[in-house]
Amino acid sequence: MKRKFLTNLALLIFLNLLVKPFWIFGIDRTVQNIVGAEQYGMYFALFNFSLLLNIILDLGITNYNNRNIAQHSQLLSKHVSNIVVLKFLLAILYLIISVSVAVIIGYEWKQMKLLLFLVLNQFLISFTLYLRSNLSGLHLFKTDSVVSILDRILMIIICSVLIWGHITDSPFSIAWFVYAQTIAYLLTALITFVIVWTKLDFLHLNFDRTFFIVFLKQSYPYALLILLMSFYNRIDSVMLERMLPDGKEQAGIYAQAFRVLDAATMFAFLFSTLLLPIFAKMIKLKESVGQLVQLSYVLLIVPAFILALISYFYRSEIIELLYHHHVGSSTAIFAILMMGFVSISTTYIFGTLLTANGNLRALNIMATIGMVLNIVLNLILIPKFAALGSAYASLTTQTFTAVVQVIIAMYIFKFRINYMLAIRLFVFISVSLLAGYFVTSLISNWFIGLLVVSLFSLFIALLIKLINFKSLFTLIIHGEKDESKGLEI
Repeated sequence: MKRKFLTNLALLIFLNLLVKPFWIFGIDRTVQNIVGAEQYGMYFALFNFSLLLNIILDLGITNYNNRNIAQHSQLLSKHVSNIVVLKFLLAILYLIISVSVAVIIGYEWKQMKLLLFLVLNQFLISFTLYLRSNLSGLHLFKTDSVVSILDRILMIIICSVLIWGHITDSPFSIAWFVYAQTIAYLLTALITFVIVWTKLDFLHLNFDRTFFIVFLKQSYPYALLILLMSFYNRIDSVMLERMLPDGKEQAGIYAQAFRVLDAATMFAFLFSTLLLPIFAKMIKLKESVGQLVQLSYVLLIVPAFILALISYFYRSEIIELLYHHHVGSSTAIFAILMMGFVSISTTYIFGTLLTANGNLRALNIMATIGMVLNIVLNLILIPKFAALGSAYASLTTQTFTAVVQVIIAMYIFKFRINYMLAIRLFVFISVSLLAGYFVTSLISNWFIGLLVVSLFSLFIALLIKLINFKSLFTLIIHGEKDESKGLEI
């Protein structure tokens, strides 16, 4: 399983590195610079509002289906025949509730028009993710990897034409950005549906009330978990936009600082998409997951810490490179948010393991506390510190939830503390921090300094064998010859 994880992770990361950085920094960043912080802030707040309620579209179906198909692949045709109908019914419910809540909290007609397209986009994303959960559940990871970047490729093409194609004299608007996403998501959903269709023994769309009730009873704990985590991950910008007189601008400033974290989180998320079905199958077969947990955690936490490190020491230079407006306001927010990336990465490993094992009750209790903590901190800090207050609230919440998930996983799986690994992590973090302080004071060129800090930190990880490339290469080429000895990492 470790070999399957590594080879497919390498492919997934390679494909995403080809596409998503250009989307985030070439297209999305350009759009924000063109339309300005206020217009993009309005879009960002509406987008996050649509995310808060999009659990209605899924109700935990995707995560439960991923785990279930990984363990019972013979149910694929029956599930698709019923769940496709259920997804469209949930889409209608999501539309009604989203519009109703938007009216209650006072969104204007201009915002409502944009929100309707964002609601449609959320349905298309949710439908595609459900379809992809069948591919990953069947362990068709290569196919799923290609599908995972298809929407971004289409959006890059469409937005490039609109931004640089000079096909109209009208200035680029945030609405065009949303419409481009709609077209790309629609095409991706159709293509993914056709791919899944080819894997089915039959497809008979059914309105089976009994199936819906039974399936939703099984999936609702997943839905609750996603809802709670969405609140403490995405409610910041909505509260900023609603609570402050200059809320749209503050949400836009927060969005600037959030963009790099959002991009990094996409790559951390790739680990979970592979690990969920792999963990689920290993648990069903009663195989030990300890070595895979350790391997995946180290492979993710080392680059996560290096990214957080350089984001702290070179926060001003990175923000100045990316943006034209509100650079000073975004700098401190950016550094604080990026510190939370280490905790987010931890969650994507240990939270995924607990989800695969079905420990939803413990996860939901943790997420409920995290949501309450985040909302309370935002209510206290936003009036005093605006967007900076939301950053502090986010960092505190992410750290708390990550630590709790590690503790829960160690208790449930009876993991023993690997003291040698803990010592290596401590040495890696300590030496990397010292290197950051010395390099920033000795090297005036920030880009060269950034490279030196990054490469030196990676060198330390290799030197102390926190990551052992030789063992990884042997594992990929020759496979898992002796599971009992494990992989030195």
